[in-house]
Amino acid sequence: MIDLYTWGTPNGRKASVMLEEVDLDYRAHAINIGKDEQFAPDFLKISPNNKIPAMVDHDGPNGAPLSMFESGAMLLYLARKTGKFLPTDEVAYFEVMQWLMFQMGGVGPMFGQAHHFRRFVKDDIPYAHERYTNETKRLYGVMDKRLGDSQYLANDEYSVADIATFPWVARYEWHGIDFEADYPNVWRWYQSIWDRPAVKRGFEVP
Repeated sequence: MIDLYTWGTPNGRKASVMLEEVDLDYRAHAINIGKDEQFAPDFLKISPNNKIPAMVDHDGPNGAPLSMFESGAMLLYLARKTGKFLPTDEVAYFEVMQWLMFQMGGVGPMFGQAHHFRRFVKDDIPYAHERYTNETKRLYGVMDKRLGDSQYLANDEYSVADIATFPWVARYEWHGIDFEADYPNVWRWYQSIWDRPAVKRGFEVP
């Protein structure tokens, strides 16, 4: 059994979608970041950075419990535990890894800043608004070009790179883009992933 501590954010949904996709038993515990529950001492023991998601696998390596934080590390752990969504072929493995790092180093931070300045900052800050909107559009362009040549981000197989990136793209209405018209390859990819039952279930957590 796995205990998942999460909230309905893109990073939180990476973990719940992955758990649904690999079909492991888990219990979801809501950590309401709007009420600062991520700063509770008990949660700090699991997530030293006070961020969701985090999890405890009570059947970890060698049968011992394993506590984990950081969504990218959690995806890689669950992929290795189950042998799913992370190829063993060396070339294919690093194709997936580079697109996973693209999400973690680019899509997540830049889309997150766009969300912050476009939706949540009360004072208009034109420089920040323009900078992060433009960078979000640039990253969509990178993905659109890639997905014109490949069914999924890393190659033609669904992987942790897609699972990590999809929840951020799922907030496309926050990004100031004409999604279907300007990024048709990303739109095709988005629709194909949203059609997966495990993805829909993961988005209902917590």
